[in-house]
Amino acid sequence: MAAHAGPPHGPRPGAGADPFARAGAEARAAMVREIVRGGGLADPAWRAAFEEVPRHLFVPSYFVVEGGVYERLWREDPDPGRRARWLSGAYEDGPLATRLRDGALLTSSSQPSLMAVMLDALELRGGDTVLEIGTGTGYNAALLAHRLGDDAVTTVDLDPDITESARSHLAEAGRRPVVVTGDGARGCRERAPFDAVVATCTLPSVPPDWPAQCNPGARIVAPLSTGLMALRVGADADGRPSAEGRFLRTSAYFVPLRGGMGVPENSAGGLPRRAIENELFRFLLTLTADSLDPREALSLWEREHRPRRDRFGVTVRGGRQWAWLDDPEGPYVWPLGGPEA
Repeated sequence: MAAHAGPPHGPRPGAGADPFARAGAEARAAMVREIVRGGGLADPAWRAAFEEVPRHLFVPSYFVVEGGVYERLWREDPDPGRRARWLSGAYEDGPLATRLRDGALLTSSSQPSLMAVMLDALELRGGDTVLEIGTGTGYNAALLAHRLGDDAVTTVDLDPDITESARSHLAEAGRRPVVVTGDGARGCRERAPFDAVVATCTLPSVPPDWPAQCNPGARIVAPLSTGLMALRVGADADGRPSAEGRFLRTSAYFVPLRGGMGVPENSAGGLPRRAIENELFRFLLTLTADSLDPREALSLWEREHRPRRDRFGVTVRGGRQWAWLDDPEGPYVWPLGGPEA
């Protein structure tokens, strides 16, 4: 495990004056209290990070839906009422749309309570190093750097505009983790090995470079289908990197990973409304998109008494990877990574 330079907590030198500091601190405290009431942030170190890292510095502008169209809120708005809306919204426990392209969502700042679940699932210890896939605004990297120190955190994003903007936000907050522009599916070999990998974008499967760039025992927490898998890295019988673990119970919806991997889709046409509207069934439908047609997925879901997410898991071993229900050895297993897998 690599040590980090500098203190992991507290304010950093060089951060500029923030005209919203006082109001932001009050709104941030209220957000943290809400997350704690919901059962989150039980770890004092993560609670301190959420209390001290100013989210509003990472979302100087974002979009809200008004009347079916996106409306931009920003901190430089000359209208004080709209500035107040911007600051209040920055500390609501919800996702924020931060970048649009041709009317479609490109990046967002994740829901803080969901971020807290993912960070806690990493099971970090002092001295650990972390690879984040999907830099976004830089807020999640700042939380990680608060916990571990700047030198322990590497964050990767494909879009140079996103990484440039994130560096600026991080600098304004007084943080300097390593921000890399590149294909997150390839990890970051020059900064490996890592003790944890966390992704903030939906995957169709586990990129092989991630477990290959991890220390034994590392954790990988990433969205797959509409859930969060939490894997432990090990080695197979031939000494090659492997990973295995279950899904967390919580639901998770993220922007898909861009670059070397696409996300499969499945049609739910012809299925009964009670199934289509069931969030757990949609998880199974997406997870098995390359293996089961929608009616086969529905039959399995009903036969197995509508299983929760934590009955499902993922195994990466011997150059193969698959999802499973209850047992990685079957009888219910489905290959991940596309039909060729």
